Amino acid sequence: MAGTRRSPANDPRLAGKRAECDGGGPAPGGHYVERQEFTGTLTGDYYEDGDPPWRWYLLADLTRKPEGFHADAVWCESESIFILHE
Repeated sequence: MAGTRRSPANDPRLAGKRAECDGGGPAPGGHYVERQEFTGTLTGDYYEDGDPPWRWYLLADLTRKPEGFHADAVWCESESIFILHE
């Protein structure tokens, strides 16, 4: 069965929390994947994709991101998010 992308939603309990997110992305040259780390503020916005669904949260106002990453926000898989206790 093909995955299904569900409409975006919002979890106000996470909005405004500082968090870190890590994942993988293509390394220069595109032959390997390297670890990418982000720090920012969760907006509370999320969507689910796949079957079973994976939940992706929007991390914005990035204060740490990989060199060459120009966006101000990134979607992070829920299992890769770590809430910072400041």
